Amino acid sequence: MRKYWIPLVLLAVIGLWWGLDHRGSAPVIHFSTARLMRIESSVSTNGKVEPVDWAAARAETAGVVRTIDVHRGQYVHAGQTLILLDTTAAQSDLAGALARQQEAQAETQTLNQGGKASQLANLDDSIRTAQTALQIAKRNYEAMQRLESQQAATKLQVQDAKDAVDRAKLQLMGLEDQRRTLVTSSDKSVAQARLHDAQAEVALAQHRVGLGNIRAPISGTLYQFDLKLGAYLQPGDIVGLIGDLDQVKVTVYVDEPDLGRVGIGMPVSITWDARPGQKWFGHVEKLPTEVTALGTRTVGEVTTVVDNPNHDLIPGVTVNATIISKVVPDALAIPKAALRVIQGVNGVYKLSGDRLQWTPVKAGVSDINNVQIVEGLQPGDKVADRVIEPSDAEIQNGMRVRPVID
Repeated sequence: MRKYWIPLVLLAVIGLWWGLDHRGSAPVIHFSTARLMRIESSVSTNGKVEPVDWAAARAETAGVVRTIDVHRGQYVHAGQTLILLDTTAAQSDLAGALARQQEAQAETQTLNQGGKASQLANLDDSIRTAQTALQIAKRNYEAMQRLESQQAATKLQVQDAKDAVDRAKLQLMGLEDQRRTLVTSSDKSVAQARLHDAQAEVALAQHRVGLGNIRAPISGTLYQFDLKLGAYLQPGDIVGLIGDLDQVKVTVYVDEPDLGRVGIGMPVSITWDARPGQKWFGHVEKLPTEVTALGTRTVGEVTTVVDNPNHDLIPGVTVNATIISKVVPDALAIPKAALRVIQGVNGVYKLSGDRLQWTPVKAGVSDINNVQIVEGLQPGDKVADRVIEPSDAEIQNGMRVRPVID
């Protein structure tokens, strides 16, 4: 009997050794548990900040900056003076134009009154003298007529007296005509035209002087302003940019494959590396109408409007943007690394005992780390997401494993 025990013991030892060795050769696999969680499907990218409403203050005349009344970041009102240019030449032109306007006004006023005062006074004196002379000539003529009726004067004397009356009348008429024609309608028209020209010249000179006062076109924050005293500006040069920074427009560059996930009104969160820990929030306002090349990317420019109550977001900076396309509050989720595609079918390797079981699933929304499983799993199921040891092991259906579960 003893000779039969020895082979049996050897066989048992060999079987135990084989089992232990085979078990030790199974790969170590990390498993995650399918659990309910909130998943926000989002598109993360970058964008550029600019004001929603803005305007540029520009120089309309050439000149040297004489005074600066504002500074960068200051809130300004529409019409407020930003800078003053040196307008010495324009002010000199204005003074000359005002002098010419005064001359034209004086000339027009004189003509409207009938002419120069000295001329009018001389003519009026001559007319009064002529009127007196006519009255004397008439009385003399009447006296001669009476004397002739009494045969105390000759007809020749009467005729001379009558001729004197006619001469006095003619002289008075001539003076009165001269008085009436001292100023003609043509003279008044010419003088009025000169006055209009002078007034237009004054208005133009005043406008040129006013161009040296560069004002804010709208109310808002002066977010771009770099001028120094003594700087020389040409017409059209930008003095500063003014915008309403209570809300800013962030142009978000969304990669072409993700454009289908973005819609009007979707929430947007913004972060800026220069202000870590701070977030701004807004919404999608406008979708792109075309895609363009941006370096090595093909993107659509999605317009978002973001609240900026403290004016911390500065126009021109590059920011990080996250567009939240869908939110599932109680999604059955697993890590993205656990979801695999075999022959076009989504699935996972589920832990069944100490072996892997290939299980097809239907995926839903996803975020950066997790993906929703709509069909195929139950809460608490364990799914393989990575190989721990050996790192080059190939996962297969039915494989025995040594699980490590989180």
